[in-house]
Amino acid sequence: MNHDRKPPPGEPDSVSTRSVFGAPCWVSLTSRDVETTEAFYEAVFGWKWRSASLGDRFRVATANDMPVAGLAAVASMWQVAVAWTPYFAVPDADVAAARVRERGGTVAVGPLSFPPGRAALLGDRDGATFGIWEGDLIRGWETWRRSAPAFVRLRTRDAFDAAIFYGEVLDWASADPASCDVQYEGGEVVLRSGGNVVARIESGALEAAPDPTVRPHWQVHFSVSDIRSCARVTEAHGGSVLRENAHEAVLRDPDGARFTVTSRNAP
Repeated sequence: MNHDRKPPPGEPDSVSTRSVFGAPCWVSLTSRDVETTEAFYEAVFGWKWRSASLGDRFRVATANDMPVAGLAAVASMWQVAVAWTPYFAVPDADVAAARVRERGGTVAVGPLSFPPGRAALLGDRDGATFGIWEGDLIRGWETWRRSAPAFVRLRTRDAFDAAIFYGEVLDWASADPASCDVQYEGGEVVLRSGGNVVARIESGALEAAPDPTVRPHWQVHFSVSDIRSCARVTEAHGGSVLRENAHEAVLRDPDGARFTVTSRNAP
């Protein structure tokens, strides 16, 4: 996921997934209608769009000239749902995909080659969709991670079981110092990479029985300064507001993809 942006002074030209494996490394949206999708997110977030090095079907959203997220016009071609998806760094996409199959998950697409790396779309054993990426990350990725333009959270039926699945697939809490650390805090599984919180897994109280009504899914959160404004702009440009409070809103774009906006000032 190298998108040709020069890194700030002092940052390496590229970061390999081998050095940050297991961590979320990108978020991307699959779409059927690229023009409508680009216009919608430009209105809601002020994003600008440019081509990506991965090919004509791929675009990159930028904010203040920094890559924020990807757009892939492959929903119809790959026969996958229109959705926001987090991608996790792996040293070997084939090994990670095999681990998913061995543990009762599914491999929907790939692994496919997208120089300078390889990617796959997968599903965990409860049906939540996620991606993996092997290769170089976006230039300036450390800045992307520190600025946290996006945050990911898994809402699932059993956080403990999910943590075991992802831990075995992505080598969380391994002896390698580059691996992610996993802790149970406040009823959630908290994932850290390099000391920074990079993802959370929740299912309610850990001692409670799994909730069969929950449809497991990864939520992609974007930090914004004005929740209400984002919600109103979403409605004005063909999207919908599914849930809204003072700290966050769950929104749906005109193509049907759900995403969450979170207040930068939220506790």
